[in-house]
Amino acid sequence: MKIFLIGYMGCGKSTKAKQLAHRLDCPVIDLDAEIVSKTGKSIAEYFAEFGESGFRDYESKMLKTYDYPETCVVATGGGLPCFFDNMEWMNAHGETVYLQMEPAALVSRLHNRQKRPLIKDLDDEQLLVFIKEKLQERDPFYTQAKIIVDAFDLDGEKLEEAIKKSR
Repeated sequence: MKIFLIGYMGCGKSTKAKQLAHRLDCPVIDLDAEIVSKTGKSIAEYFAEFGESGFRDYESKMLKTYDYPETCVVATGGGLPCFFDNMEWMNAHGETVYLQMEPAALVSRLHNRQKRPLIKDLDDEQLLVFIKEKLQERDPFYTQAKIIVDAFDLDGEKLEEAIKKSR
């Protein structure tokens, strides 16, 4: 089974993917890291060179053409579920888990903003407003996940339990 972790930047997708993969004794795939590896560019550099639409196109192709192991945990980029038919594709090819978190909690976790092109120039107050607006836009996509968990105090064990309960 493939488990796709989705949610807003800062909710802990990469960290939780590693913890869950360790518990399930399976590989972890971080799609952003795979993009960096394949292109030789950071996400910020890719954004700067090709714009958001170019990045979203590449990201969607990576999602759908990656050679996934039969069982794995996949950390996705925060915007990936919201473009093209990516959410539908993930739901058809595995379990989707939305790591939900309140906007204020996300702000408190997003310290190093330079590597995040969409928020690199925002202070905390601006970031809170930005996150609230983005979550409102993205919620119709994120809530299509098969499983929705509160990510604030989540660890690998609790995440594994939530996935098992949903079956």
